[in-house]
Amino acid sequence: MTKQAHIIGAGVSGLSAAVRLAHAGFQVHVHEATQQAGGRCRSYYDGATDMVIDNGNHLLLSGNDHARAYARSIGSEAGLVGPERALFDFADLRSGARWRLDLGTGRVPFWLFDASRRVPDTGVSDYLALMPLIWAGTQTLVGDTIKCEGPLYRRLVQPLLLAALNVDPPQGSAGLAGAIVRGTLLAGGQACRPLIAREGLSSVLVDPALSLLRAKGGSVSLGHELRKIQMDGGQVGALEFGDDSVALGSGDVVVLAVPPRSAAGLLPGIKTPTKFRAIVNAHFRYDPPAHLPPMMGVIGGLVEWLFAFPQRLSVTISDADRLVNAPREDLARDIWRDICKLAQLGDAVAEGPLPPWQIVRERRATFEATPEQNELRPGTLTAFRNLFLAGDWTDTGLPATIEGSIRSGDRAADAALNMQ
Repeated sequence: MTKQAHIIGAGVSGLSAAVRLAHAGFQVHVHEATQQAGGRCRSYYDGATDMVIDNGNHLLLSGNDHARAYARSIGSEAGLVGPERALFDFADLRSGARWRLDLGTGRVPFWLFDASRRVPDTGVSDYLALMPLIWAGTQTLVGDTIKCEGPLYRRLVQPLLLAALNVDPPQGSAGLAGAIVRGTLLAGGQACRPLIAREGLSSVLVDPALSLLRAKGGSVSLGHELRKIQMDGGQVGALEFGDDSVALGSGDVVVLAVPPRSAAGLLPGIKTPTKFRAIVNAHFRYDPPAHLPPMMGVIGGLVEWLFAFPQRLSVTISDADRLVNAPREDLARDIWRDICKLAQLGDAVAEGPLPPWQIVRERRATFEATPEQNELRPGTLTAFRNLFLAGDWTDTGLPATIEGSIRSGDRAADAALNMQ
């Protein structure tokens, strides 16, 4: 009989595990508690802007091997688009300065030796001062490992690590920060090309996976919340979904790819992170001016990254607990003023009527990437031989990123295959 795999949670960690197991010959059944697949990496129609928008503005890099391999396995890698070179535009709203970081296309970071390609007012020695991050442990603070000051920190390291860790960088885990630096600045331009799902995250990371699973004889059940895991000796014997239950046969496997709070409720005694940080994303229906790059890092403003999509300008603000209760209209106006400065739209547009807009506030967007919380991340394996964990909050060696999430799903699937 065909072996069954039950994937609990249809975020990208669960879907990556599901696709990997389906390709390995399992009949895969995905069970999602909500009415949407994709978790934090999904697209949906928004009535306020009359557009399909993403739940969050997520950026991938060409060196995100697990994410690109996943997209390739579901036939959607072409939907990730970006420049041929690793180019990053920045603007400082306080000084008015603008510059472009050019990491090139090679494997070796030769760009360090070209002043025109570096961050302004920085030298090679500034970048070498980041080296302690490379071998730092996860229990060490960033602020105790490097100097969190100076032009390089303010204009590149701080926005890079803030986006990756979702905490004020000095408070973050130096080991997790080091994993980001190793995979970006030290990996050369070939690993740093920015890739964006310009037609929406669901079109690249979610919908093709669902189609593939169904085509291979699997199922995807939305609104199907797991209520209890029945154990039988040292393994899962049955899954209870309220009105129905599923008995597991010999060789069947379960991948639990749900948020940490849900995992702790289903598996009492499991350790999980307990502190989380918010992210705020805002979307404005407005045609980007032709001169605006697809993505821009922002220094000295409320917003941190500006994305120019067809007919839409979107921003991301990390470590945003301070904004989760701010009045929506006031927040939208403040964000729009920053956008107008960045896009050089003029004061009349900035102070005029707001274009159609939407703000998405994710209160528990990521676990807090501090040494304390990183220590609470569990591994893939559990005490039960046929039950495996996935999710960006598990111990992936990375902060809570798309690459880490998909890596966790791949690891769960591989562990399930090794059980056979």
